Amino acid sequence: MKRVAIVQSNYIPWKGYFDLIASVDEFILYDDMQFTRRDWRNRNKIKTAQGLQWLTVPVSVKGKYTQSISETEISQPDWVTKHWKSLELAYGRAPHFDEVAEWVEPLYLEADDRHLSRMNERFLSEICARLGIDTVISRSDDYTLADGKSERLADLCVQAGGNVYVSGPAARDYLAPEVFAHRNLELDWFSYDGYPAYPQLWGAFEHGVSILDLLFNCGSAAPNYMRHVTS
Repeated sequence: MKRVAIVQSNYIPWKGYFDLIASVDEFILYDDMQFTRRDWRNRNKIKTAQGLQWLTVPVSVKGKYTQSISETEISQPDWVTKHWKSLELAYGRAPHFDEVAEWVEPLYLEADDRHLSRMNERFLSEICARLGIDTVISRSDDYTLADGKSERLADLCVQAGGNVYVSGPAARDYLAPEVFAHRNLELDWFSYDGYPAYPQLWGAFEHGVSILDLLFNCGSAAPNYMRHVTS
C-alpha cells in the first residue's frame, strides 16, 4: 500500500509538517496552487526573548494576484542574512545550536534561489535528510493536473501509484470522500494531536513554531518529540 500526501510547500514549517512527510511514501509539493499572502508559504514563527517572531521571506506580489506558489519570486536577496542573524540571536544559547548551525547556516548564506517554491523544497529536503526521513518528495508539476479540487488530488494520488491519500484534518471542510472512494483510494485523516513538550527557551511552551526550534533545542534527540520520525 503506497501512501501519498499532497501539500503546498511551506517555509521552515513546524514539526507536524515533517511528521506528515514521514508518514507517507511520496510527498507531492502542491505548488501549482495560488500563492496566498500572509500564509505559511513564505513565513514561519520562531521563539525569542521578546516573544514569538515571524520570519518572512520577501516575495514579489504587486499586481500578481493569481500567481501560483511555483511562479512566486523572491524579491530581496538580503533576506538570508537577516533571517540567519535572527536565528543566531534567538537560539545562540540553545544546547545544540553549534551542531545544527553547521548545516543550517549554509542553507541560508549560500542560498541563491530565485523562486520561493524551489527554496522551500531545498530547505525541506535538507531538514528531512537530517531527521532521517527518506520519503520521496516530488512536485505537482511532474504530473498532469485534472479539474476539480478533490478530483485533482485523487487523480494525482492515482498517477503517483498511491492506494492511500493522507490529508491534514483541515481538509475535512472541502474534500469529497466519494471522489476518492470512486477511485478505490483509502482516505486517511492525519492527526496533529498528542505531541509532547520538549526543552525550549524563552518562556511558556509553544508547539506551533518552526522545526528549527526543536532542532536547536534538542539536536539528534528531536525525533523523540515527533510521532512518525524515529531516531
